[in-house]
Amino acid sequence: MTVHDGRSERFGRYFEEFDVGDVYRHWPGRTITQAEDHLFCALTSAISPIHVDAHFAETEMPGGRNIVVGTFIYSLLLGMSVPDTSGKAIAALGTEHLRHVAPFHHGDTLYGETTVAEARISRSRPEVGIVTVETRGFRQDQVVVCEFRRSFMVPRRGETA
Repeated sequence: MTVHDGRSERFGRYFEEFDVGDVYRHWPGRTITQAEDHLFCALTSAISPIHVDAHFAETEMPGGRNIVVGTFIYSLLLGMSVPDTSGKAIAALGTEHLRHVAPFHHGDTLYGETTVAEARISRSRPEVGIVTVETRGFRQDQVVVCEFRRSFMVPRRGETA
């Protein structure tokens, strides 16, 4: 197993560069502001008081603080992982087991890491590989807030897809 620190100048990888068990630590982290979360909520129609109403959060929610909408956290983690993993992808094949595990609040910082779970040559297209990865997002206190598994198709080195 190799741990990659996420500061590579490459964008994505060929199939042969993935080894099961390798870990990619995505860098840099991302501190989420209230304005970013509210904009994401507005753009996606995810207008819920748990995300956008500070008075509601103060009076009705444990801890008295709004939480960042989970789809924003997922989107950020996916985006953070692309340069280290699927930047050369030909196709996204699916996401599964998406879980929001702990709350994430305005002002928290998101860090991510991805582990290669599976890598195989495509049965129907031998010029490409299928890679499955598991991504976890952490707050600044190392508490896992989101995790998911996804698969993508990448070219094999020297092959044309």
